[in-house]
Amino acid sequence: MKNLFFSLVLLFSIGLLAACGSDSASSGDAKADAKQVTFGATSGPYSDMVSKAIKPLLEKKGYEVKVVEFSDYIQPNLALSKDDLDANLFQHKVYMENFAKEHKLELSEVIVVPTAPMGIYSKKFNSLDEITEGSAIAIPNDPTNAARAFLILEDAGLIKLDPNADPLTVSEKDVKDNVKNLQFKPIEAAQLPRAVESVDLSAVPGNFALAAKMDLLDALQLENMPDQYRNRVVINTKDKDAQFAKDIKEVVESDEFEKIIDEKFKGFGKPEWMK
Repeated sequence: MKNLFFSLVLLFSIGLLAACGSDSASSGDAKADAKQVTFGATSGPYSDMVSKAIKPLLEKKGYEVKVVEFSDYIQPNLALSKDDLDANLFQHKVYMENFAKEHKLELSEVIVVPTAPMGIYSKKFNSLDEITEGSAIAIPNDPTNAARAFLILEDAGLIKLDPNADPLTVSEKDVKDNVKNLQFKPIEAAQLPRAVESVDLSAVPGNFALAAKMDLLDALQLENMPDQYRNRVVINTKDKDAQFAKDIKEVVESDEFEKIIDEKFKGFGKPEWMK
């Protein structure tokens, strides 16, 4: 009788251990199957784009999405390189390639997204036709954004650039015809929204315009932005074939994503693949 009792206890204990082992295995399998993405973006329109347009569509695919906001343009790529992020959204192609080269990183784009364009803004003039001879225009003091400003002015018919100049690096020295004799005032890009109050015209990058609560559609002229200057989702090159990267691309290419852009990101210029 005593032996029977001990045998029953032993069988019961083995059953408990097996059940626990089964639960543990199930837990491990669930963790392995979990789909999680940590997405970094600069605070403002691009963290909004991740939160309002990309995140909900990834969640429909079963992902758990964490959005991390940054206040500078350095940390998002460094955090990505350390695998603290799976992807980020804040930079254009020129910046990505230069940053990767400087910091010896392997970065790749997933897809180009709609981007807030640079615009020519003014409190003094209501249209390009009103711009007077010798007007002062504040432009970004960094070469990349300054080139964008000169291209907008050329599109607006206010200047003519050397046709042999590289569009990505054009500068004041490439201005061959200054129709209105505009006076160029280079200043820090972040100060350009405030410059609208103190100069005749100001070329304001879209992200700074939105941060200053400016309406993109108030611009006298918006940038016809080359895709090199549009922001893109960026990942570590080692993840190029990862399923999460493919799923991010798929949701950005979806009709639902474009509908959200049209409703909540008015004035954003769409990349070539969306046209």
